[in-house]
Amino acid sequence: QLDADNYETDPCLKEIRRAENYSWMDIITIHKDKLPNYEEKIKTFYEEHLHLDDEIRYILDGSGYFDVRDKDDKWIRISMEKGDMITLPAGIYHRFTLDENNYVKAMRLFVGEPVWTTYNRPADDFPARKQYMNFLAEEA
Repeated sequence: QLDADNYETDPCLKEIRRAENYSWMDIITIHKDKLPNYEEKIKTFYEEHLHLDDEIRYILDGSGYFDVRDKDDKWIRISMEKGDMITLPAGIYHRFTLDENNYVKAMRLFVGEPVWTTYNRPADDFPARKQYMNFLAEEA
């Protein structure tokens, strides 16, 4: 159980970061009064895309949704709220949107230096996408 109110000193979060080698982190607040170029960023987050690295998010406050594609290419909506952590594997198509509260504060975690590059769909030729699809096939 993670403690979003005390994330700076939470021993569970510290252990996850150590075990998964999450050496870099920052905090993003997504709200019209806090995020520069808010409207543009919201549209970018909602565009279906993938990354070549895992995407790790820990919700410190507020709420929103990650939408991911299942093995049949159908959307699955994952509700995220304070205290939730998610790891989206490299190569998975996804998008993010806020809920009716229009506010979320999230910690972004990375192994090594952050890579912010998104690849909008279609991006099926990347090795990360092929590896992810192979993983899905093995799980089926």
